[in-house]
Amino acid sequence: MESVYTDYFQKSKVFLYPLLEMRKGIIQVPIQTYIEWEGVYTIVDCKFMCEYTTKMTPKFSKFSTSFLEKHPLYEEHVQLAEDKHLYVFNFISFKSDFKRFVDGKYSLFSLDNKIKILDFFSSQVKISNYISGFLTPDSVHEEYAIYLGVSIEAVQNTNEVCSPPDLEKETLVNNNTIYQLLKSSSISLEK
Repeated sequence: MESVYTDYFQKSKVFLYPLLEMRKGIIQVPIQTYIEWEGVYTIVDCKFMCEYTTKMTPKFSKFSTSFLEKHPLYEEHVQLAEDKHLYVFNFISFKSDFKRFVDGKYSLFSLDNKIKILDFFSSQVKISNYISGFLTPDSVHEEYAIYLGVSIEAVQNTNEVCSPPDLEKETLVNNNTIYQLLKSSSISLEK
């Protein structure tokens, strides 16, 4: 690792998206990812959401049908706007690691999920080195102690070297009126 990474980044993109096991370099990638949707889903629901910003072209439609909607964890697609699509995945099977993610305890992720995350980023050496340090912080405690100008014991007592997710940034804030109307059984499309 060349230096300590201190800037904020969307944690769900790094620690949860790889758990979908979509191959890296796939044509469409989400513009953003979330673990909550204001007024719709909370962290208790264990949902992982991917937002794509694109029109529903034949190419994107094929991607949606072939990859997203056939995914075993796929739950629903919500069109938020003409060129905004939200895909919701049920992460209840990852409940323990989902909770660890929310708590910022990345080093406690299961070995299987750590491997999935590291495999996903393996082709990007610099990023992979940072993520490896986040998942196994004891390997970088000394570097962080030197960078922060604190004792190694202080870093070891904290253990984690990556900040917990900022839940405001991990929450989709969007007028969910359309979503609620679509889900409501009181709306009739008949005359």
